[in-house]
Amino acid sequence: MDFIRVPFGYLLSWLYQLTSNYGVALIIFAIILKLILLPATAKSKKSTMKMSRLQPRLQALQKKYANDQQKLSEATQALYREEGVGMGAGCLWSLIPLFLLIPLYNVVREPITYLLHEANADKIVEIIKAGEAAEVFGKNTYYQQMIAAPLIPKYAEQLKDIVAHPETLEGIKFGFLGIDLGSIPSFNVFAWKVYNWATIGAFLLPLLSAGGQVLSMLISQKMNNSLVTDEKGLQDKETAKNSQANQSNKVMMYMFPLMSLWIGFTIPCALSLYWFIQGLVSTAIDVYLTKKYRTIYDAEDAVRLAKAMEEEAIEAEKERLRAERRAANPDGITANTSKKKLQQQQQREQEAAKAAAAKEYAIKKGLITEEEAEEKAPSVMSGIPSRPYCKGRNYDPNRYASQNTEE
Repeated sequence: MDFIRVPFGYLLSWLYQLTSNYGVALIIFAIILKLILLPATAKSKKSTMKMSRLQPRLQALQKKYANDQQKLSEATQALYREEGVGMGAGCLWSLIPLFLLIPLYNVVREPITYLLHEANADKIVEIIKAGEAAEVFGKNTYYQQMIAAPLIPKYAEQLKDIVAHPETLEGIKFGFLGIDLGSIPSFNVFAWKVYNWATIGAFLLPLLSAGGQVLSMLISQKMNNSLVTDEKGLQDKETAKNSQANQSNKVMMYMFPLMSLWIGFTIPCALSLYWFIQGLVSTAIDVYLTKKYRTIYDAEDAVRLAKAMEEEAIEAEKERLRAERRAANPDGITANTSKKKLQQQQQREQEAAKAAAAKEYAIKKGLITEEEAEEKAPSVMSGIPSRPYCKGRNYDPNRYASQNTEE
Protein backbone atom coordinates (compact mmCIF):
# COMPACT_ATOMS: atom_id res chain seq x y z
CA MET A 1 0.00 0.00 0.00
CA ASP A 2 2.99 2.35 -0.35
CA PHE A 3 1.32 3.99 -3.35
CA ILE A 4 -1.17 5.34 -0.78
CA ARG A 5 1.12 5.75 2.22
CA VAL A 6 4.04 7.57 0.58
CA PRO A 7 2.06 10.53 -0.90
CA PHE A 8 0.16 11.05 2.35
CA GLY A 9 3.43 10.68 4.27
CA TYR A 10 4.83 13.62 2.28
CA LEU A 11 1.64 15.56 3.03
CA LEU A 12 2.01 14.99 6.78
CA SER A 13 5.73 15.86 6.57
CA TRP A 14 4.95 19.12 4.77
CA LEU A 15 2.28 20.01 7.35
CA TYR A 16 4.76 19.30 10.17
CA GLN A 17 7.37 21.58 8.59
CA LEU A 18 4.72 24.25 7.98
CA THR A 19 3.29 24.28 11.51
CA SER A 20 6.38 23.13 13.47
CA ASN A 21 3.95 21.23 15.69
CA TYR A 22 3.20 17.55 15.22
CA GLY A 23 -0.21 17.73 16.94
CA VAL A 24 -1.43 20.62 14.77
CA ALA A 25 -0.08 18.90 11.65
CA LEU A 26 -1.88 15.69 12.60
CA ILE A 27 -5.18 17.56 13.12
CA ILE A 28 -4.94 19.28 9.72
CA PHE A 29 -3.91 15.97 8.15
CA ALA A 30 -7.02 14.24 9.55
CA ILE A 31 -9.30 17.04 8.29
CA ILE A 32 -7.76 17.04 4.79
CA LEU A 33 -8.10 13.27 4.61
CA LYS A 34 -11.82 13.41 5.45
CA LEU A 35 -12.35 16.14 2.83
CA ILE A 36 -10.59 14.01 0.20
CA LEU A 37 -12.91 11.13 1.07
CA LEU A 38 -16.00 13.38 1.05
CA PRO A 39 -17.31 12.24 -2.40
CA ALA A 40 -17.21 8.57 -1.37
CA THR A 41 -18.70 9.43 2.02
CA ALA A 42 -21.52 11.35 0.30
CA LYS A 43 -22.30 8.38 -1.96
CA SER A 44 -22.38 6.03 1.02
CA LYS A 45 -24.55 8.43 3.05
CA LYS A 46 -27.04 8.90 0.21
CA SER A 47 -27.41 5.14 -0.23
CA THR A 48 -27.77 4.62 3.53
CA MET A 49 -30.47 7.29 3.76
CA LYS A 50 -32.41 5.71 0.90
CA MET A 51 -32.26 2.34 2.61
CA SER A 52 -33.46 3.90 5.88
CA ARG A 53 -36.48 5.44 4.16
CA LEU A 54 -37.46 2.06 2.68
CA GLN A 55 -37.55 0.17 5.99
CA PRO A 56 -41.36 0.35 6.50
CA ARG A 57 -42.05 -0.90 2.99
CA LEU A 58 -39.42 -3.63 3.30
CA GLN A 59 -40.99 -4.82 6.55
CA ALA A 60 -44.43 -4.84 4.88
CA LEU A 61 -43.03 -7.04 2.10
CA GLN A 62 -41.46 -9.37 4.67
CA LYS A 63 -44.83 -9.85 6.37
CA LYS A 64 -46.65 -10.29 3.06
CA TYR A 65 -44.23 -12.91 1.69
CA ALA A 66 -43.16 -14.46 4.98
CA ASN A 67 -43.60 -17.97 3.56
CA ASP A 68 -42.25 -17.35 0.06
CA GLN A 69 -38.64 -16.24 -0.04
CA GLN A 70 -38.50 -16.15 -3.83
CA LYS A 71 -41.41 -13.71 -4.12
CA LEU A 72 -39.95 -11.68 -1.26
CA SER A 73 -36.63 -11.40 -3.11
CA GLU A 74 -38.38 -10.41 -6.36
CA ALA A 75 -40.57 -7.81 -4.61
CA THR A 76 -37.55 -6.40 -2.76
CA GLN A 77 -35.54 -6.05 -5.95
CA ALA A 78 -38.52 -4.41 -7.67
CA LEU A 79 -38.77 -1.90 -4.81
CA TYR A 80 -35.05 -1.14 -5.03
CA ARG A 81 -35.30 -0.58 -8.79
CA GLU A 82 -38.33 1.69 -8.31
CA GLU A 83 -36.50 3.81 -5.73
CA GLY A 84 -33.13 3.72 -7.52
CA VAL A 85 -31.31 1.95 -4.68
CA GLY A 86 -28.37 -0.35 -5.40
CA MET A 87 -28.37 -3.36 -3.06
CA GLY A 88 -24.59 -3.26 -2.58
CA ALA A 89 -23.89 0.38 -3.36
CA GLY A 90 -23.84 1.57 0.25
CA CYS A 91 -21.36 -1.11 1.31
CA LEU A 92 -19.13 -0.42 -1.69
CA TRP A 93 -18.87 3.32 -1.04
CA SER A 94 -18.31 2.77 2.69
CA LEU A 95 -15.44 0.38 1.95
CA ILE A 96 -13.53 2.96 -0.10
CA PRO A 97 -12.74 5.22 2.91
CA LEU A 98 -11.83 2.12 4.91
CA PHE A 99 -9.52 1.02 2.09
CA LEU A 100 -7.63 4.31 2.47
CA LEU A 101 -7.77 4.73 6.25
CA ILE A 102 -6.14 1.41 7.08
CA PRO A 103 -2.92 2.13 5.11
CA LEU A 104 -2.80 5.68 6.48
CA TYR A 105 -2.79 4.28 10.00
CA ASN A 106 0.78 3.16 9.24
CA VAL A 107 1.71 6.70 8.19
CA VAL A 108 1.03 7.83 11.75
CA ARG A 109 2.43 4.67 13.33
CA GLU A 110 5.76 4.74 11.40
CA PRO A 111 6.90 8.38 11.37
CA ILE A 112 10.57 7.60 10.65
CA THR A 113 9.61 5.75 7.44
CA TYR A 114 6.85 8.04 6.13
CA LEU A 115 7.37 11.38 7.86
CA LEU A 116 11.18 11.47 7.75
CA HIS A 117 11.36 9.26 4.62
CA GLU A 118 14.14 7.05 5.93
CA ALA A 119 14.55 3.64 4.29
CA ASN A 120 16.73 2.38 7.21
CA ALA A 121 14.06 3.01 9.84
CA ASP A 122 14.53 -0.42 11.45
CA LYS A 123 18.30 0.10 11.83
CA ILE A 124 17.71 3.54 13.35
CA VAL A 125 15.32 2.01 15.88
CA GLU A 126 17.82 -0.74 16.75
CA ILE A 127 20.62 1.76 17.48
CA ILE A 128 18.40 3.90 19.70
CA LYS A 129 16.87 0.86 21.39
CA ALA A 130 20.36 -0.49 22.24
CA GLY A 131 21.25 2.73 24.03
CA GLU A 132 18.03 3.09 26.06
CA ALA A 133 16.73 1.21 29.06
CA ALA A 134 14.48 -1.76 28.30
CA GLU A 135 11.44 -0.16 29.95
CA VAL A 136 11.56 2.82 27.56
CA PHE A 137 10.44 0.67 24.62
CA GLY A 138 8.68 -1.99 26.65
CA LYS A 139 7.39 -5.19 25.05
CA ASN A 140 5.26 -3.50 22.42
CA THR A 141 7.31 -3.52 19.22
CA TYR A 142 4.47 -2.22 17.04
CA TYR A 143 5.03 1.47 17.88
CA GLN A 144 8.80 1.53 18.30
CA GLN A 145 9.26 4.17 15.60
CA MET A 146 7.09 6.61 17.55
CA ILE A 147 9.12 5.97 20.69
CA ALA A 148 12.43 6.27 18.85
CA ALA A 149 11.62 9.34 16.69
CA PRO A 150 11.97 12.00 19.45
CA LEU A 151 15.20 10.32 20.68
CA ILE A 152 17.03 10.66 17.34
CA PRO A 153 18.90 13.95 18.29
CA LYS A 154 20.36 12.12 21.31
CA TYR A 155 22.01 9.58 18.97
CA ALA A 156 22.85 11.98 16.12
CA GLU A 157 26.55 11.02 16.05
CA GLN A 158 25.78 7.32 15.72
CA LEU A 159 23.06 7.86 13.12
CA LYS A 160 24.59 10.51 10.83
CA ASP A 161 26.19 7.89 8.58
CA ILE A 162 23.02 5.86 7.97
CA VAL A 163 20.35 8.55 7.59
CA ALA A 164 19.48 9.67 4.08
CA HIS A 165 18.43 13.20 5.03
CA PRO A 166 20.41 15.47 7.42
CA GLU A 167 17.20 16.99 8.80
CA THR A 168 16.29 13.54 10.11
CA LEU A 169 18.85 14.04 12.90
CA GLU A 170 16.55 16.71 14.37
CA GLY A 171 14.02 13.97 15.10
CA ILE A 172 10.33 14.61 15.65
CA LYS A 173 8.92 16.63 18.51
CA PHE A 174 5.65 15.03 19.62
CA GLY A 175 4.77 17.70 22.16
CA PHE A 176 1.23 19.08 21.83
CA LEU A 177 -0.42 21.24 24.50
CA GLY A 178 1.99 19.82 27.03
CA ILE A 179 1.19 16.20 26.09
CA ASP A 180 3.74 13.82 24.61
CA LEU A 181 1.86 12.31 21.65
CA GLY A 182 4.53 9.65 21.27
CA SER A 183 3.87 8.22 24.75
CA ILE A 184 1.45 5.41 25.59
CA PRO A 185 -1.04 6.45 28.32
CA SER A 186 -1.53 4.33 31.39
CA PHE A 187 -5.02 3.25 32.44
CA ASN A 188 -3.84 2.53 35.96
CA VAL A 189 -3.80 5.97 37.59
CA PHE A 190 -2.21 4.51 40.72
CA ALA A 191 0.88 3.63 38.65
CA TRP A 192 1.55 7.28 37.89
CA LYS A 193 4.63 8.54 39.63
CA VAL A 194 3.87 12.17 38.93
CA TYR A 195 0.42 13.73 38.66
CA ASN A 196 0.85 16.46 36.06
CA TRP A 197 -0.91 17.70 32.95
CA ALA A 198 1.25 15.50 30.67
CA THR A 199 0.00 12.28 32.30
CA ILE A 200 -3.54 13.56 32.82
CA GLY A 201 -3.77 14.82 29.21
CA ALA A 202 -2.48 11.51 27.88
CA PHE A 203 -5.09 9.73 30.02
CA LEU A 204 -7.90 11.94 28.68
CA LEU A 205 -7.16 11.46 24.97
CA PRO A 206 -8.44 7.84 24.80
CA LEU A 207 -11.52 8.91 26.77
CA LEU A 208 -12.14 11.75 24.31
CA SER A 209 -11.71 9.36 21.38
CA ALA A 210 -14.24 6.88 22.81
CA GLY A 211 -16.64 9.66 23.86
CA GLY A 212 -16.45 11.20 20.41
CA GLN A 213 -17.49 7.87 18.90
CA VAL A 214 -20.50 7.62 21.21
CA LEU A 215 -21.56 11.18 20.36
CA SER A 216 -21.11 10.58 16.63
CA MET A 217 -23.17 7.38 16.68
CA LEU A 218 -25.95 8.96 18.77
CA ILE A 219 -26.29 11.90 16.38
CA SER A 220 -26.12 9.68 13.32
CA GLN A 221 -28.73 7.24 14.69
CA LYS A 222 -31.14 10.02 15.66
CA MET A 223 -30.89 11.67 12.24
CA ASN A 224 -31.19 8.38 10.35
CA ASN A 225 -34.29 7.38 12.35
CA SER A 226 -35.98 10.63 11.35
CA LEU A 227 -35.61 9.60 7.71
CA VAL A 228 -37.75 6.45 8.03
CA THR A 229 -41.07 7.18 6.30
CA ASP A 230 -43.99 4.98 5.29
CA GLU A 231 -45.56 4.66 1.83
CA LYS A 232 -47.46 7.91 2.43
CA GLY A 233 -44.28 9.87 3.19
CA LEU A 234 -45.00 10.23 6.94
CA GLN A 235 -42.33 9.61 9.55
CA ASP A 236 -42.57 6.11 10.99
CA LYS A 237 -40.94 6.21 14.44
CA GLU A 238 -42.08 2.72 15.43
CA THR A 239 -40.49 1.06 12.40
CA ALA A 240 -37.30 3.06 12.88
CA LYS A 241 -37.13 1.98 16.52
CA ASN A 242 -37.61 -1.72 15.75
CA SER A 243 -35.58 -1.89 12.55
CA GLN A 244 -32.68 -4.32 12.33
CA ALA A 245 -30.26 -1.50 11.50
CA ASN A 246 -31.30 0.36 14.66
CA GLN A 247 -30.79 -2.72 16.80
CA SER A 248 -27.34 -3.27 15.28
CA ASN A 249 -26.41 0.37 15.92
CA LYS A 250 -27.32 -0.02 19.58
CA VAL A 251 -24.89 -2.92 19.90
CA MET A 252 -22.13 -1.04 18.05
CA MET A 253 -22.77 2.06 20.15
CA TYR A 254 -21.44 0.22 23.18
CA MET A 255 -19.00 -2.19 21.56
CA PHE A 256 -16.97 0.17 19.34
CA PRO A 257 -16.33 2.90 21.95
CA LEU A 258 -15.26 0.27 24.49
CA MET A 259 -12.87 -1.25 21.95
CA SER A 260 -11.58 2.23 21.10
CA LEU A 261 -11.07 2.96 24.80
CA TRP A 262 -9.15 -0.26 25.36
CA ILE A 263 -6.99 0.24 22.25
CA GLY A 264 -6.38 3.88 23.24
CA PHE A 265 -4.47 2.75 26.32
CA THR A 266 -2.24 0.40 24.30
CA ILE A 267 -1.13 2.83 21.55
CA PRO A 268 0.64 6.22 21.46
CA CYS A 269 -1.49 9.30 22.17
CA ALA A 270 -1.03 10.55 18.59
CA LEU A 271 -3.36 7.85 17.27
CA SER A 272 -6.04 8.65 19.85
CA LEU A 273 -5.84 12.31 18.82
CA TYR A 274 -6.04 11.27 15.16
CA TRP A 275 -9.16 9.15 15.79
CA PHE A 276 -10.76 11.87 17.92
CA ILE A 277 -10.35 14.54 15.24
CA GLN A 278 -11.55 12.18 12.52
CA GLY A 279 -14.61 11.37 14.63
CA LEU A 280 -15.47 15.06 15.07
CA VAL A 281 -15.02 15.82 11.38
CA SER A 282 -17.04 12.72 10.42
CA THR A 283 -19.89 13.87 12.67
CA ALA A 284 -19.88 17.36 11.14
CA ILE A 285 -19.87 15.90 7.61
CA ASP A 286 -22.64 13.46 8.51
CA VAL A 287 -24.85 16.29 9.81
CA TYR A 288 -24.16 18.36 6.69
CA LEU A 289 -24.90 15.51 4.28
CA THR A 290 -28.04 14.49 6.17
CA LYS A 291 -29.44 18.02 5.97
CA LYS A 292 -28.48 18.28 2.31
CA TYR A 293 -30.16 15.04 1.22
CA ARG A 294 -32.98 15.51 3.71
CA THR A 295 -34.15 18.52 1.68
CA ILE A 296 -34.38 16.33 -1.42
CA TYR A 297 -36.12 13.47 0.35
CA ASP A 298 -38.53 15.81 2.15
CA ALA A 299 -39.65 17.10 -1.26
CA GLU A 300 -40.20 13.50 -2.41
CA ASP A 301 -42.13 12.71 0.78
CA ALA A 302 -44.29 15.82 0.24
CA VAL A 303 -45.24 14.56 -3.24
CA ARG A 304 -46.01 11.10 -1.85
CA LEU A 305 -48.10 12.59 0.95
CA ALA A 306 -50.06 14.82 -1.47
CA LYS A 307 -50.75 11.82 -3.71
CA ALA A 308 -51.84 9.69 -0.75
CA MET A 309 -54.18 12.45 0.49
CA GLU A 310 -55.68 12.83 -2.99
CA GLU A 311 -56.31 9.08 -3.20
CA GLU A 312 -57.88 9.11 0.27
CA ALA A 313 -60.14 12.02 -0.73
CA ILE A 314 -61.29 10.16 -3.86
CA GLU A 315 -61.97 7.00 -1.86
CA ALA A 316 -63.84 8.98 0.79
CA GLU A 317 -66.08 10.53 -1.89
CA LYS A 318 -66.79 7.08 -3.36
CA GLU A 319 -67.70 5.78 0.08
CA ARG A 320 -70.00 8.77 0.65
CA LEU A 321 -71.86 8.01 -2.58
CA ARG A 322 -72.11 4.33 -1.68
CA ALA A 323 -73.51 5.29 1.72
CA GLU A 324 -76.13 7.52 0.07
CA ARG A 325 -77.19 4.69 -2.24
CA ARG A 326 -77.44 2.27 0.68
CA ALA A 327 -79.58 4.76 2.61
CA ALA A 328 -81.89 5.30 -0.40
CA ASN A 329 -82.24 1.57 -1.06
CA PRO A 330 -81.78 -0.28 2.27
CA ASP A 331 -83.17 -3.54 0.87
CA GLY A 332 -80.61 -3.63 -1.90
CA ILE A 333 -83.20 -4.04 -4.69
CA THR A 334 -81.87 -2.72 -7.96
CA ALA A 335 -83.72 -2.18 -11.21
CA ASN A 336 -82.60 -3.94 -14.36
CA THR A 337 -80.69 -1.33 -16.28
CA SER A 338 -79.60 -3.48 -19.20
CA LYS A 339 -79.51 -1.32 -22.34
CA LYS A 340 -81.11 -4.00 -24.51
CA LYS A 341 -83.99 -4.60 -22.13
CA LEU A 342 -84.58 -0.90 -21.67
CA GLN A 343 -84.92 -0.56 -25.46
CA GLN A 344 -87.36 -3.48 -25.59
CA GLN A 345 -89.41 -1.95 -22.78
CA GLN A 346 -89.56 1.38 -24.58
CA GLN A 347 -90.61 -0.33 -27.82
CA ARG A 348 -93.45 -2.16 -26.07
CA GLU A 349 -94.62 1.03 -24.44
CA GLN A 350 -94.64 2.81 -27.79
CA GLU A 351 -96.60 -0.02 -29.46
CA ALA A 352 -99.13 -0.06 -26.62
CA ALA A 353 -99.53 3.72 -26.89
CA LYS A 354 -100.12 3.47 -30.66
CA ALA A 355 -102.72 0.69 -30.20
CA ALA A 356 -104.56 2.71 -27.53
CA ALA A 357 -104.56 5.81 -29.75
CA ALA A 358 -105.87 3.81 -32.74
CA LYS A 359 -108.66 2.28 -30.64
CA GLU A 360 -109.65 5.66 -29.23
CA TYR A 361 -109.70 7.18 -32.73
CA ALA A 362 -111.89 4.34 -34.07
CA ILE A 363 -114.35 4.74 -31.21
CA LYS A 364 -114.56 8.51 -31.69
CA LYS A 365 -115.18 8.11 -35.42
CA GLY A 366 -117.90 5.57 -34.72
CA LEU A 367 -116.13 2.87 -36.64
CA ILE A 368 -116.44 0.50 -33.73
CA THR A 369 -118.08 0.55 -30.37
CA GLU A 370 -116.27 0.21 -27.09
CA GLU A 371 -117.63 -3.31 -26.66
CA GLU A 372 -116.27 -4.34 -30.07
CA ALA A 373 -112.92 -2.74 -29.25
CA GLU A 374 -112.68 -4.84 -26.10
CA GLU A 375 -113.51 -8.01 -27.99
CA LYS A 376 -110.88 -7.25 -30.67
CA ALA A 377 -108.16 -6.47 -28.15
CA PRO A 378 -105.32 -8.95 -28.80
CA SER A 379 -104.76 -11.48 -26.11
CA VAL A 380 -101.26 -12.45 -25.04
CA MET A 381 -100.13 -16.02 -24.84
CA SER A 382 -98.75 -15.68 -21.37
CA GLY A 383 -101.84 -14.14 -19.92
CA ILE A 384 -99.71 -11.34 -18.55
CA PRO A 385 -100.15 -8.19 -20.65
CA SER A 386 -96.95 -6.57 -19.42
CA ARG A 387 -94.98 -9.75 -20.24
CA PRO A 388 -96.60 -11.19 -23.34
CA TYR A 389 -93.83 -13.63 -24.17
CA CYS A 390 -92.77 -14.79 -20.73
CA LYS A 391 -93.96 -18.32 -21.58
CA GLY A 392 -92.39 -18.35 -25.02
CA ARG A 393 -93.48 -17.12 -28.43
CA ASN A 394 -95.04 -20.47 -29.41
CA TYR A 395 -96.71 -21.19 -26.12
CA ASP A 396 -100.06 -22.94 -26.59
CA PRO A 397 -101.88 -24.05 -23.46
CA ASN A 398 -104.02 -26.53 -25.50
CA ARG A 399 -101.19 -28.13 -27.44
CA TYR A 400 -101.41 -31.43 -25.59
CA ALA A 401 -105.15 -31.34 -24.91
CA SER A 402 -107.18 -34.29 -26.29
CA GLN A 403 -109.08 -33.45 -29.50
CA ASN A 404 -112.12 -35.31 -30.91
CA THR A 405 -112.40 -35.14 -34.66
CA GLU A 406 -115.41 -36.21 -36.61
CA GLU A 407 -115.16 -37.63 -40.06
